[in-house]
Amino acid sequence: MANIQIRKYREDDAEAVKEIFTLGMSEHVPSSFMHLLKQPLTQMVLMCMFCALMTSSKSFLLPILAVTLVLAGSRQFVVYMFNRYIETSLKKDLNNITDTYLKQKDSCFWVAESEGQVVGTVACLPNENAPECLELKRMSVRRSHRGMGIAKTLCRTVTEFTRDRGYAAVVLYTSVVQTDAQKLYEHMGYEKIREFVVPELVARIMNFTLFEYRLYIRKDE
Repeated sequence: MANIQIRKYREDDAEAVKEIFTLGMSEHVPSSFMHLLKQPLTQMVLMCMFCALMTSSKSFLLPILAVTLVLAGSRQFVVYMFNRYIETSLKKDLNNITDTYLKQKDSCFWVAESEGQVVGTVACLPNENAPECLELKRMSVRRSHRGMGIAKTLCRTVTEFTRDRGYAAVVLYTSVVQTDAQKLYEHMGYEKIREFVVPELVARIMNFTLFEYRLYIRKDE
């Protein structure tokens, strides 16, 4: 991992951090759309619509066009949902990283820098539901710099910070479509302890599952 420096966030990193987060989240649109298509409810609706239109129109053209339009609309809806999540995340913390992470107790935000360019991010802060844990958040690495061990180093940075602060574990949440992230966390020693569906109606329809992972800190290391 030559020429990669892990350092604390600075104000002049703001635009690069938001760009990395936005691009990273947008990458999950295709896999989320495919996840939606694999759901039994989605397949049943498409099949019923195709059969009904086929029966009523006596033609292949109308049902094929209708299904195509529904699929196109569904993909745009997935794009809309991700864009809404990105906007919410920017308003919640990424538009004011200093106040959210650097001025709060037991919180921090780091960037990975290569040749003067920010290529990765990670943050942590106390978990609201588990006071004994710090929560790993905003992990992302530019596509051009993946496979260089940056994500693993960012994970270790959070682990060391958590150990130094005396917390018992690191907790994080990732989704069913983020398979690369799941593999990374499991490789780093995280254990999947819970699966749950996002409570919003759209997420329930999509069966959009979130996974909770924990890394228990061994204080003797």
